[in-house]
Order: sequence, then C-alpha cells, then structure tokens
Amino acid sequence: MARREVDVRNAGGPALNGTWEEASSFQDALSDWMGRAPWLGLSMAAHAMVLLVLALIPWKLLEASQPPLLRTAVEPLVEESFVDPPVELPPEIVETILDEEPTLLEEAVAEPLDDSTEQSEAPAEGDPDFRSTAPFAEMAMGAVLGLGGPPGGLYGSRFGNGRGRGRSGRGVEAHVARGLDWLARHQDADGKWDSDDFMAHDPASDVCDGPGQPEHDVGLTGLALLAFLGDGHTTARGEYTEHVLRGIRWLAEQQDPESGLFPEPIGHAYLYDHAIATLALCEAYYFSRNPLIGRRAQAAVGFITRSRNPYGVWGYDSPPTGRSDTSVTGWMVFALESAREAGLTVDSQAFHDSLAWLDEVTDTVGRIGYRTPGSASSRVDGVNDHYPTDRTECLTAVGLLCRFFLGQDPSRVEPMERGAALLARALPRWDPDGLSNDMYYWYYGSYAMYQMGGSHWRAWEKAMHEAVVASQRADGAAAGSWDPIGPWGFSGGRVYSTALGVLSLEVTFRYARVLGAR
Repeated sequence: MARREVDVRNAGGPALNGTWEEASSFQDALSDWMGRAPWLGLSMAAHAMVLLVLALIPWKLLEASQPPLLRTAVEPLVEESFVDPPVELPPEIVETILDEEPTLLEEAVAEPLDDSTEQSEAPAEGDPDFRSTAPFAEMAMGAVLGLGGPPGGLYGSRFGNGRGRGRSGRGVEAHVARGLDWLARHQDADGKWDSDDFMAHDPASDVCDGPGQPEHDVGLTGLALLAFLGDGHTTARGEYTEHVLRGIRWLAEQQDPESGLFPEPIGHAYLYDHAIATLALCEAYYFSRNPLIGRRAQAAVGFITRSRNPYGVWGYDSPPTGRSDTSVTGWMVFALESAREAGLTVDSQAFHDSLAWLDEVTDTVGRIGYRTPGSASSRVDGVNDHYPTDRTECLTAVGLLCRFFLGQDPSRVEPMERGAALLARALPRWDPDGLSNDMYYWYYGSYAMYQMGGSHWRAWEKAMHEAVVASQRADGAAAGSWDPIGPWGFSGGRVYSTALGVLSLEVTFRYARVLGAR
C-alpha cells in the first residue's frame, strides 16, 4: 500500500511542475475557497440589494422637506451690497454693445486683476504702499464717512436710504433727471458725447445749437459719465446702465496702451481731458470693481504721475516743463483722490506737493492764484476774447475744494475760511448775456461751499439754485440742457454746460461731507 502510494505520487512526475507538498497546499487552498463560495455569493447579493434600495430613495423630495434651519446652517449669509446685480438688457441692446467683440466684463473674466502683479503697462510711481488709504483718517472722521467698505467713504452718501440719491435739498431731483435725459438722448451709438456734432440726434425741425471744439470729446464724455455716476447710475445699477457701459468702453478704446493717455495730445488743454476721463474711470471702478476698468484707470493714473513737475504739481505739458498752474492741478488732485478711494496705487508725494503749491499761490486775503499768489486766470468766451477777471473766484474755489480733499480743516487752516468768505461775495447769478455766467466756477464753488457748510453753504445754495435751476432749458430738443454762454462755453459746448449743470445740482449727494455736518 505504501509502495502504491509512492507510485501514485511519482505518477505525476515533472508534469506537476512541483513537489508533492506544493500540490497538496494548492489543493487544500482550492478546497477551502470552494467551501466559502456560497457565502461570498450571498454577500455580493446582499450588497447589490442595498445599493438598489438606496437608488430608489427620492432624495430630492427629502432635501426639499428639510427644515429651513438646516438649510441656513450650510448656506453663507448674503450681505446687502451697494451695487445691484447686473441689469439684464434686451437682446438687441446687448448685440449693439457687444458688436461681435468681447465686452469689458467678458475680458475681465478672462484676465482677472492680480494685485500682486503690475496692473498696467504704465504703473503709478511713488510709495507702493499708499493704497486705499481713506482720506481724513488723521481727523478720526471714520464714523462720519462710514469707512470700512462701500457704500462708505467719499462716495458714501450717493446711495442713501436705498434710493438712487442721497439727501438732495431744494427738490433738485427733477432737474437732475431732465439734464441726464438730455445727455442720454445725445450720446452717440459708440458711447461718446460728440462735442461739435451732438445735435445729429435732434429732429431736423428742431436742432440744438452750441457746438464745442472736436478735440474735447474725451473730456466731455468723462464729464457726462460723471454726471450719470453722480446720480447713482453705474455699470450695474440705475436707469442708464447701458449709457454708462457704452461711455466707459469708448473711453477705454481711446487710451494709448503704452502711455495710458486718453486723448491725442492735441491743442493746449488735452491734460484737462485726460484728468476728467481718469476721474470718470476711477469712479466707475470704485462702484463696479471691474478689473479691466481698474487696469485702464491705473494706467491713466500712471500717466498723471509722470506728468507732474518734479517736487511740484501740474501744468499743460507732458513731459513736464516746470510750469505749474492751479487749474490743471485741481482736476489732477481729484482724479488721484478718486483713484486712492478706489484702492488703486497712487503717488503719495503728489498730495503733499499739491498742498505746498496751494500755500504758495494763496495770498494774504485767502485768494488762490493761477500761477502766483492771488493771480487770476483768463476767462475766455471765444467771441469777446476775455471776460473781466474780477467777476469770479474760480481758482479760490478749486483750491478750497482741494484743501478739503487733501485733509485740511478750515477750523485749523485760516486761508480756507478767508477763501470761503471771498466766494460768499461772488455768488452765482445767471445772465442771459453770459457776462456773469461761469459754470466752471459754479461747479467748484458748489462743492467747496457744501463742504464748508453752515451759513456759507446756505447763502451759496440759494443763489446757485436760482441761477442753475432757473436757467435750465425747458423747450424743444434743448429741454433739460443749459446754454453754453459764459467762459469756456465755446470750447465745451452744450454737452459741457449741461454736464456741469447736472453735477452742480448733485452736490449734496455726489460726495460725502468729509468733516461731517456743520
């Protein structure tokens, strides 16, 4: 028996490719696995049944029936924003705006702004840490301005009480609305306001007069946009969203990608146009946070920085020639202040040097001069060559408003009180012949005296209301506009006078009172 067993074992020979012990182990393992097979099959069947039951459960119905408390626990709180969701425009309007090209919003999504990298081809120079610093912080006026995020800051009162406007005073809303309606009706399809051909939008039987000079289309488009933005119409909210989008896009298309300059450097006053366009883009960026608008605005700020005289302010030339004046400097200061409010990079030294300039050109009675203490600027009407220079305190108004925006307090800076007294003796008055009209002065004076507050503002507001409201046209195609009679009317035309008229009426809600109510 033992021999047979040995024979059997040897019978497999090399065909088994292993020893008897290996074969035996394999057979034992196989037998054990076969013995477990029924249980594995039962386990697989059980798991399949569980998966089938889970698949048949109506999860959507169960989710809908969850208590609101559970849903709130996992959903983030949505804070009320000062910018409404984008307005859905009709398809025909959208097609016109797109014009088969990417819009500002589409380009912004494709190329987000990264604060850690260079924001434009022409970055601003100066202190790179001077970003988004709230003005007048050293005066501890945070509670007045509502600092800490929109809608606080310089533009905080623009969206008061959830309406398009803040507190306006004297019921100017209807006059603002009429002015904006006129501007909207005279905007070109490409987004610009045409200085000398705006009347192309009028019926042939009733055509507006008052053309301006064609080289100022950039500046006039900026002024018109500021009028809309000042009433709370932005790229995302308000009745005139489409008009603002068109205007911003047209301005962006005019900008030189290398220098950041908006208009062609034509004529004597192109830096005015650039400063106004920059101010408009900075305000639009403040409210939209559109990174492409921000990139364009930053490039424009960079050009302003490079155009400043070393250790000084601005004149009419870029590159700077050393000649400075208060008029150009005023617009530059406001553009840079708006850029700072929007969080863009700004040269901090420019603000210090601007204050030094104002001190240099302020005379003993508080009058701020053009290039020397108390000196007057020319007031040109294009017909009679010059207006009498003793009829206005325009540069005093410019300088006074600059001092407020640069952080000075009239209770501590005596020339500010003296300057306001000068303005109080030269109140607005509309003259059909244009001899006393100066809407450029009225614009700056309104904002400066509003910041002064008290009796200064009450006297100015009454006179300004009578002069501006009473002179707004109410007839025909010109309804809602202002006649461009007065200095610089020949240069800016009816678009210029109308934009300034609207801006003057927006004074109580366009900017916050930087020192609080007085």
